[in-house]
Amino acid sequence: MNHTLSRDEYAALAEILVLPKGTRPSACISRNTKRLAGIKFIKLGKSGHPELTDLGRQTLFIKQCVDGLRELSQDPLAVLDAGVSTFLEKKGHATRDPETGLLSLTERGRETLADIDAKSV
Repeated sequence: MNHTLSRDEYAALAEILVLPKGTRPSACISRNTKRLAGIKFIKLGKSGHPELTDLGRQTLFIKQCVDGLRELSQDPLAVLDAGVSTFLEKKGHATRDPETGLLSLTERGRETLADIDAKSV
């Protein structure tokens, strides 16, 4: 079950994550609701309000981690979300300098990023 999502679909997932209950979904969410619900990334609650499923949350987190790897490869001063930086450190993709507190990619992180880029071509 490997689904390729567009930027717009990822944006809709990110918006749903922070969408307060009872507020009207944006046009981005409305455009993508049918497909995201069809592939089980979101579900519609009893009130019709979209909610992320566990699969949707996992997919969004993986996207954030890949984006974090790219940010670190381009800018060593990049500041990542706490959850993303913790995950990348635990998995050995990044290491934190004890003196400066900045993250840097490890060899494993560079290999992973190169592998992701090679598969997306």
